Amino acid sequence: MSQHVLDIQQQIAALSHAQQDRLAFIDFSLQYFGHVARTELIQRFQTGLAASTRDFTTYKELAPDNLHLIHQTKRYHRGEHFNPLFKHNPEVILTSLSRGFGNGISSGVQPSEQCFDAVRLIHPDANIIASIMRAIHNRLAIKCRYVSVSSGESERAIVPHSIVNNGHRWHVRAYDRKSNTFRDFVCTRFTQVDVMPSAIRVHEASAYDEQWQGMVTLRLIPHPSLSSSLAIELDYAMEEGQLTLHLRAAIAAYVLRQWQVDCSAEHNLVGQGCQLALANHDVLEKIENVGLTLGATLSRQ
Repeated sequence: MSQHVLDIQQQIAALSHAQQDRLAFIDFSLQYFGHVARTELIQRFQTGLAASTRDFTTYKELAPDNLHLIHQTKRYHRGEHFNPLFKHNPEVILTSLSRGFGNGISSGVQPSEQCFDAVRLIHPDANIIASIMRAIHNRLAIKCRYVSVSSGESERAIVPHSIVNNGHRWHVRAYDRKSNTFRDFVCTRFTQVDVMPSAIRVHEASAYDEQWQGMVTLRLIPHPSLSSSLAIELDYAMEEGQLTLHLRAAIAAYVLRQWQVDCSAEHNLVGQGCQLALANHDVLEKIENVGLTLGATLSRQ
């Protein structure tokens, strides 16, 4: 670590915790949204105009290349040579964004000695997520290098509109200009992402993603092969022996797979770990990526 970086860290450490929080918010907004305004800082922390001006002055003194003010919009925009002052943990950031937080405080949380989480896949690179989030926030496309299991690494242009945790890993829902369809891209498989400055086309927006906009209802029941269904009913807080879920069609197959739901018409997946079964089998006709589910067999026109 260079002496310059150490000096900056010492200067940040000397600030009050409250001001560090505000600077972290500025840093986060620039990194993940591409811009931030004094009004947003005031609204978030209930500070005055003079105090917010001092915060931006302090931030610019610490990192002069990270932002520049565009007077027409009254917003500070992310500099071309942006280098974050705070380390934003990808797991905390993704979870915070999905819950509507995004306050820039993304330091790791000490694990509990009494409560544990299962092992997960490696989380995406923070810079990759930041670029994708800026594209989503500003309705822009990205040029990227992406590694597919079937075809290896390739370059493509996509228009992302959402980042989703499917219960197993994070993926990006986006319009793919190569196939001219909306598809899912696994976040950890991006090796390079560059935000493109040109505006997206009308049909590339999320409003035209039928699987994303369409809602489906899943009716789940304990698997008929179980000798007793009470334990499963308790596990899933079922009412009258059934759990009803209302989901976007684009993520329904992931939920069915993650929960190991038997989606066969006769519920004949016995001895394969399925404790749930799909009661309304016809709903699979509305799900595009039904091949992800267990036991589903459909003849599509």
